Amino acid sequence: MNRINKYLMRQLVTSTLLVGFVMTGVIWLFLSVRAVEHIVNRGVSVKIFLYLSMLQVPNFLVHIIPISIFIATLFVYSRLNSDRELIVMRAAGLSPLSLAKPALLIAFIAMLVGYALTLYATPKSYQTFRNLQWDIRYSYTHILLKEGVFNIVSDKITVFIRERSGESELRGLLVHDSRNPEKPATVIAEKGAMVQTSSGARVIMFDGNRQEIDKKTNKLSVLYFDRYSFDLSGVTPKPEARFREARERMVDELLTLKLADVGNPKDYGKFVVEGHQRLTTPINTIGFALIALVCLLLGDFSRRGQVNRILLAAIIFVGLLIGNLGLINISAKNLQLIPLLYASIIGPILISAILLLWHPRFGKRAGKIPPADFIQAGEA
Repeated sequence: MNRINKYLMRQLVTSTLLVGFVMTGVIWLFLSVRAVEHIVNRGVSVKIFLYLSMLQVPNFLVHIIPISIFIATLFVYSRLNSDRELIVMRAAGLSPLSLAKPALLIAFIAMLVGYALTLYATPKSYQTFRNLQWDIRYSYTHILLKEGVFNIVSDKITVFIRERSGESELRGLLVHDSRNPEKPATVIAEKGAMVQTSSGARVIMFDGNRQEIDKKTNKLSVLYFDRYSFDLSGVTPKPEARFREARERMVDELLTLKLADVGNPKDYGKFVVEGHQRLTTPINTIGFALIALVCLLLGDFSRRGQVNRILLAAIIFVGLLIGNLGLINISAKNLQLIPLLYASIIGPILISAILLLWHPRFGKRAGKIPPADFIQAGEA
């Protein structure tokens, strides 16, 4: 690999990582904003939140990588044109295909990373994410209790907490239990704590009383206690099995899925299309890179810049994204249209590759510049 290719690849890798890092940070910021309410009011620890966020990273990295490659390619080659470095390279005898090789190599490596994510990392991480959500919902009942409001735990149990301190300590407790309609009870305590036992979640209350009304006799009985245990394990009964979504299944399972394996027959198309989408999405990395290269490298160079070409590349890029999303939705309802998913991905790649291969080279080589002199001039 000559020094010019190394120089271009270094610029592309740096720009791709920077764009990917920024986009990942923005998405993570949205996740953080959505989770603030859970952290502040529902007692979810920051550690659990960070772990849940990390499990979602592979899912959106699959879509961030192709976009990052496209933006980085546009930025690097347009900057090289503005600095007249591309003109020097062309004068040195490099064809558009030769100039495109570093970007295509980076895109190919990124495509392999994308396949590693779609074929293994994404379903595994999302499955772990859903399992943790399942455990939190049915095992860690205490995170559902907000402070300062009446929490309707079920249609027969209402819990009020004046204040939370720490992860499990509670103050100012009121629990209304009407599971026995003949003898509804209200428990009031000055303080308490949420504990997780082998049988499920419990609220341990201290210094309070339990008031119970017998509906038949209309008599009120009051029990004062120093310590009282209220069982929450059976409030939200845990189902025996959890239905696995399409995103947490492997590709081979999605492509061989039978109609009986899906809970709702109407969702069968979504599962099948999810499998094909996993196979086609990483290929977008090469397609988007080629679109940027074709728009910037082909044609005459202008001293006025390449704003029009950048806009053209952006329009084609957005059009392909919208078209792909539309085909995914349509194909989920009509599985016979699935081949169009592959055509919409492979078609732009073939057209762009033909344009790069068959495009006539610019003039004759005039004063070929040694690579070492170019690097020194470019880095100066």
